[in-house]
Amino acid sequence: MSDGGLDDLFGAGGTTSRRRVEEPEAVVKRRSIAVTLIGNAVVIGLAAVVITAGLRAVDLTISLLLLIALLVGLRLVIHAVRAVAPPPAPKLRSKTGAEAGPSADALRSAVRRWERNLDRANSDPELYARNVLPVLAELTDERLRLRHGITRATDPRRARELLGDELWSALADPGRRRGLKARDVETYLDAMERL
Repeated sequence: MSDGGLDDLFGAGGTTSRRRVEEPEAVVKRRSIAVTLIGNAVVIGLAAVVITAGLRAVDLTISLLLLIALLVGLRLVIHAVRAVAPPPAPKLRSKTGAEAGPSADALRSAVRRWERNLDRANSDPELYARNVLPVLAELTDERLRLRHGITRATDPRRARELLGDELWSALADPGRRRGLKARDVETYLDAMERL
């Protein structure tokens, strides 16, 4: 039984709160000021030529000085917006392609996954014993560890007193329990919440 906690439960890539691997921060290379100014001047010049040609094609004219001033102002606004923009959102890893977008919420996808598992476990006792009970056991161990500084493996006698006989026997002998009943799960969760 893993003592890693909720990170293991929700699939945080195999890391636990005790064994967290620090990733190095991305190095941001900055261009020199001269290169930036030359690049902006080229962009403004090309935009001025294209806009002037487009306006002359429809028999309109605009002062070249006014056009360049407008384009310089536009570049300054774009630069200011980039300077105050928030950092990019972290890319979330997901096993399903539909939830792999930048707005995916790892906790929400984990909850959905367990809702599906619980729905299927209602009719499949083997799935209940394979998927639901181990998660209840991990949650119970995590709750015991956080509230009382023990787990079922480190102090079984004290854990059994805290959990009660019904939850203890369901977690200790998962093969004995066949079928998932809503009232049983409610009883188990009530016992876990009382911890």
